[in-house]
Amino acid sequence: MQSIIEGFAAAFRLIVTLNPELWRIILLSLEVSGTALMLATVLGLPVGAFLALRRAPLRGLVISLLNTGMGLPPVAAGLFLYLFLSRSGPLGFIGLLYTPTAMIVAQCILAFPIVASLSHAAIANVDPVIRQAAITLGATPIQESLAVVREARYSILAGVMAGLGRVMAEVGAIIIVGGNIAGYTRVMTTTIALETDKGNFELAIALGIILLTISFSITVALRFFQRLGQGGTSGN
Repeated sequence: MQSIIEGFAAAFRLIVTLNPELWRIILLSLEVSGTALMLATVLGLPVGAFLALRRAPLRGLVISLLNTGMGLPPVAAGLFLYLFLSRSGPLGFIGLLYTPTAMIVAQCILAFPIVASLSHAAIANVDPVIRQAAITLGATPIQESLAVVREARYSILAGVMAGLGRVMAEVGAIIIVGGNIAGYTRVMTTTIALETDKGNFELAIALGIILLTISFSITVALRFFQRLGQGGTSGN
């Protein structure tokens, strides 16, 4: 029990004293996950909106694939991405393996189906009256689509926050393609795993506290946007 208390005390000292190594890892984690989430949103939101607003061929199959992708095992995603980026793989000439860029790609692959699928569900559940009103007012197809998307904006944001929660807690895929290189590709989750194995519990606990704080903030934001979305729907 005494060692646990000492470990937490040392961890808080690392946080309060702004330990350079600790904050370098945190900032890299936020940079990688934030960039991956932005890419997943830029790619996933239009896909989700298109599937919800248009009757395209193979639409049902694509939706099923996206729903399946929401539960994609991270290690499987990391493995296939590794095979593509390795020196003998089809994209090996780019030289992305064991770089932050490879980690961003891996996290984007994991977040994309979540953002796309939840955006599709949010837009598809918008009251048809919104679309009919836009058509009645003479809106163009693009204006009509934007009106529906705007109505679903809070539910879409909830989906984006769910994607952020997925990538922030991810360890399997990024450790495969990133290599967990100190000062270069080491992020919070991979550092916690490594330092725990080494018995360096102070740094692991400090990062765990930060990660739990971020996860709690994501959960609160997710709940907030879900309540806004429900409120907007009930108010129509």
